[in-house]
Amino acid sequence: MGSAAELAAAVLMVAGFPALMLAALVPSVPAFAAAAAVTYLADHYLHRKGSYLINRLGKVRAGLSIRFLIRQLLLVLLLARLSLADNLIYYGAIACFIAFYGLQAPHGALVQLIRNRRRMPVATRNIDLKSRIRIPDAPPRGLLHRSAEKMLHLDLAAVVGILVAAQVESALIGFVGIGITVALGTLYVLALVPYVRGRKIPPKAERVLAAVDDWLGEYKPETVLYFSGSKDSAYQVNMWLDTMENLDSKPLIILRERVILNNLAPTTVPVICVPGGVHLMNLDLSTVRVALYAANVGKNIHLLRVPTMKHVFIGHGDSDKLASVNPFSKVYDEVWTAGRAGRDRYAIADVGVRDDDIVEVGRPQLAPIQTWQGVPDGRIPTVLYAPTWEGWDGNPGNTSIVLAGENIVNRLVTADPPVRVLYKPHPFTGTVSKEAKAAHQRITALVRKAAAERAADSRFAADSAAQAQAKAELARIEARIAELVGTGGDKGRDEAEATRDGLVDAARHEEVARLRAEWNDAYWRSFPTWEHRVITGAEPRLYDCFNVSDAMVSDISSVVSDFIASGKPYAVTDSAEVGAEEFKRNNTAVRAAVILSNSASELGELLDAVRDPAADPLAEDRKELKQYLLGPDEPTSIDQFNTAVANLAIKAETRNVGQESRVSAAAEGELANAVPGQRVSAAGETDGVGTA
Repeated sequence: MGSAAELAAAVLMVAGFPALMLAALVPSVPAFAAAAAVTYLADHYLHRKGSYLINRLGKVRAGLSIRFLIRQLLLVLLLARLSLADNLIYYGAIACFIAFYGLQAPHGALVQLIRNRRRMPVATRNIDLKSRIRIPDAPPRGLLHRSAEKMLHLDLAAVVGILVAAQVESALIGFVGIGITVALGTLYVLALVPYVRGRKIPPKAERVLAAVDDWLGEYKPETVLYFSGSKDSAYQVNMWLDTMENLDSKPLIILRERVILNNLAPTTVPVICVPGGVHLMNLDLSTVRVALYAANVGKNIHLLRVPTMKHVFIGHGDSDKLASVNPFSKVYDEVWTAGRAGRDRYAIADVGVRDDDIVEVGRPQLAPIQTWQGVPDGRIPTVLYAPTWEGWDGNPGNTSIVLAGENIVNRLVTADPPVRVLYKPHPFTGTVSKEAKAAHQRITALVRKAAAERAADSRFAADSAAQAQAKAELARIEARIAELVGTGGDKGRDEAEATRDGLVDAARHEEVARLRAEWNDAYWRSFPTWEHRVITGAEPRLYDCFNVSDAMVSDISSVVSDFIASGKPYAVTDSAEVGAEEFKRNNTAVRAAVILSNSASELGELLDAVRDPAADPLAEDRKELKQYLLGPDEPTSIDQFNTAVANLAIKAETRNVGQESRVSAAAEGELANAVPGQRVSAAGETDGVGTA
């Protein structure tokens, strides 16, 4: 249900309809009016909240229209039970509801037609289409937003009028309500008509695609980041946006799903969302020389088929999971890994990826991660617990959260000397496994309980004035960000308008980036440095948590590889309990980690390393492992990445020039060998027509 309020509203709505029937049978106008009011209000509240129950009711043929129809039929039943079957109001009510439902069909058809016509074949951001084609404004948001619910609620005037007429035994007020309902319904339908004809319709697909091709011919993109996936996988492309903004070549992002475009983080890079495979294959990408792929998905084939560019798998993380050595990777011209470990991983897996096709480029995304300088004086150490999710296969080694999570957090919150715990679970946690969801809830409760107990402990003092000031800063920054995003984002605009007006305001983009950095600083100052914290959602980011932590506990995932960039002590849980030596042998990223069993009894080793860095036995191992996994610090990763792009672009251009030479040579050879008097067709075949 999402909340206790939603559960209460759902119960009231479900119970309201039997109450309506009972009130109609009794009959009782006041009781019917009260039950009707409850069903109206509860239904409206659940729709506004997007409740799960609303979706389920629609699946079992008890959707919104049916619920309104039942209420109206029960109102007719009430009139009959009140012996008003021979009264004009009875026939008026029936005629009203028939006419009202007669208006639903054109209303629904017009709404759907408008939405379909305003859905672009290609949606864009940061691309100037406004100067190339005319895209009209969308209808007012009030006409289309939750349109079915609005249309159905127009029956309220008729229902109220009929109930009052039945109570006071005067048909006049009932017909007034009926007239208002029918008139408003008719006006709503008429208000939609102008938006399906004339200049209020966006251009047809051919003109939009031609305008995009015209822009591509002018911009001449050189490096493309290509991505396809579900809404939940948007983070996989978002992590590459900063890298794309810092490329030396002209960047372009190609997305395949509208839901990814809607969840794309702000960027200055031009973005094209092309849902249709045919449309993608017909785009003019002749200037692109390098295509980067962040995920192995079926739709990659629509771009992989283009021979004039070189194709590279860059992935969305670097870990020892099987996904990091997917056999599909051999379809790419090159596979780029962070460091030597990625190269060795493919060699050991023997999945068909040649060593010559692997290039080490570092991890440009790790630039924000700060290296460890030890725990500052006067602050207790902070330990981040960042478990990964349970995965799809039920392997107990995927995550520590089920078997070890509570043990880990229990030992951390009761550690002596004390430490501060930050718990940041993977956003997918609990989406597959009920056990993982339940464990997450217990861990969350445990952290919050420990935080409350610490706040009541006299040994931990809080600087209330400083925290209040930080919270005030947070409120100010959030208000300003909301103002900037509200005026510069896609909120409230449909796809056509967002495409037309999608040019980023560089100054606003820079200000938002600066404000987000200020927000992060104020966030950590808004509560004591000893306070345990559960951190979910997009902000603060995982790397921000890295920077305020002195150590981390996690599982086998790219989180561990990324954290190694900080040089800080870390522990990884052997949830499948294969044994420490076997665990290290199978997982490169844990070779400089404290290995935890499910009991987490080894956590003391991690805390000792944090409290006394000079006595840390794994410090040198972490330095060596960092270079092995992530590559050298110099040149910087973005420089390595740009060099790799430039080198591969040269290979692509060399191939294209060679191909043109071979085609020309073949054509000249065929002309030289042709029989005099024969004409050579465009395909290089003679047509057999001689000349005198």
